[in-house]
Amino acid sequence: MIQRKVIVWAIIVAIGGFIFGFDTVVISGAEQAIQTYWKLGSLAQGLTTSIAIIGTVFGAFFARIPADALGRKKSLVIIAVIFLFSALATSVVTNWYLFMIFRFIGGVGVGASSIIAPIYISEISPPAARGRLVVSFQFNIVFGIVIALLSNLVIVRILGPGSSDSWRYMLGVMAVPSLIFLLLLRLIPESPRWLLLRDGRQDEARQILSVINPSGFEADLAAIKKSNKEEAEEPGGDELFSSRHKVPIRLAILIAFFNQVSGINAILYYAPRIFAMTGLGKGDSLASSLALGVVNFVFTMIAIRFIDSTGRRKLMFIGSVGLIATLGLVSYTFYMQNFSGYYIIVYLSLFIAFFAFSQGAVIWVFISEIFPNKVRAKGQTLGSSTHWVMAALITFIFPYFTEKLGGGNTFLFFTVMMVLQLLFVWKMMPETKGTSLEEVERTFGH
Repeated sequence: MIQRKVIVWAIIVAIGGFIFGFDTVVISGAEQAIQTYWKLGSLAQGLTTSIAIIGTVFGAFFARIPADALGRKKSLVIIAVIFLFSALATSVVTNWYLFMIFRFIGGVGVGASSIIAPIYISEISPPAARGRLVVSFQFNIVFGIVIALLSNLVIVRILGPGSSDSWRYMLGVMAVPSLIFLLLLRLIPESPRWLLLRDGRQDEARQILSVINPSGFEADLAAIKKSNKEEAEEPGGDELFSSRHKVPIRLAILIAFFNQVSGINAILYYAPRIFAMTGLGKGDSLASSLALGVVNFVFTMIAIRFIDSTGRRKLMFIGSVGLIATLGLVSYTFYMQNFSGYYIIVYLSLFIAFFAFSQGAVIWVFISEIFPNKVRAKGQTLGSSTHWVMAALITFIFPYFTEKLGGGNTFLFFTVMMVLQLLFVWKMMPETKGTSLEEVERTFGH
C-alpha cells in the first residue's frame, strides 16, 4: 500500500510536469499570431517556436549540477521561479529578441524539470508503485497540454481569431500554476537517497524512508548504503561514461532519440498548421488540437493503470506497432492528396493514443530507473538532453520540411523511425517493473 504522504509529494512535484506540458504546447496556438506580429519568415518562425526547446537542452544538460550539489528540492524551487518569471516576461515583451531570451529561459526550466522531477519521484517511490508515481509526471505533462490547448481556444473565442494580443494572454496564463507550484514545494522533503549520497544526513534520510516504507525502511536504508558503498569502490563508479554504465547509457540515448523522431512534438506544436494544410479553418484547427490533447490525457491515464502490471517493455512494443500504422496512414493521405481534415484528425488522434500509452508513459520512468544512485542525475541528464536536442531539431525543421518536401515525405520519415524503434524494443529493451532501483543497478552491473 502506498503511503498517502508519498502520493502527495509525488503529485506536488508532478505539477512541474503540468507546467512543462503547458509551456511547451501553448505556443501552438500563439505561433501564427506571433509570426504576424513580428512579420517572421518560415525559418525565423521555426526558430521562434523552437527557441524554448533549445532552452530545454541547456536546462537538461546543466540540471544535474544543482540536483547533485544543492539537492532535488532546492533545485525544484529554482525551476518554479524560472517558470513564473518566464510566463510574466513573455506576456508583456514588445521586442522580438527579448521575447526569444525569455522563452529560452522558460525552456531552461522545462529541461531542468524533465531531469529533476522524475529523479525525485523515482527516489521516494516504493518499487511496486514506482511506475505509476513517476508516470504522474507524464500525466501532468499531458494534463498541462490539454489545459494549454483549452486555454488557447477560450482566449481565441473571447478575443476573436483576428486579435493581435491573444498570444500574450496565452503565454501569461502560465504564471498561475507556476506560483502554485512554488508555494506547494514547501511541503515536500528532500530525497532520502540524495541525503545519504551527498550529505550524509542519515537520521533525516531514515525518517523520510520510514514514511515511505514503515515496515521495511531499515532494510531499504541498508540496501541504499550498500549500493552507494559498492559504487564508490568500483573503478569509475561515479563516472557516467565508464564501461560499467555502457548498457544504461545506450538504452537512455535510444529511447530518448526514438521518442522525438516519432514526430510527437512537431505534431503537438504545429497541429493547427497541419490541420490548416488540410483545409480546416483556424477555429476548427484549434478545436482539433484540443481533441488531440484530450486523447493524450485519456490514454496516459490508461497507461498509468498498466505500466506496473503489464510492464514498460510490453507497452513500448504495442505502441510501436500502433505508431507505425497511424503515421503510415497520415503519410498515405498526404501522398494521395485526400485532404479531408477529418481523416487526418482521426489518424493523428490514434497516433497520440498509441504514443501516450507507450513512449509518453514509459520514457521518464525508464530513464529514471536504469542508472545507479551515484550517476542517476548524470544519466537522466544524458537521456533528457538527447530527447531535447532531437525535439529542438525536429521542431525547428518541421515547417521548412513540410513546405519543401510536403506532408507525405515528412510523415514517411517518422514512420520509418518507428520501424527502427520496434526493432530496438524487440532486441534491446529490458523489463524493469517491480524491482528496486538498487536491484536494477545490480542487473546492469553484471
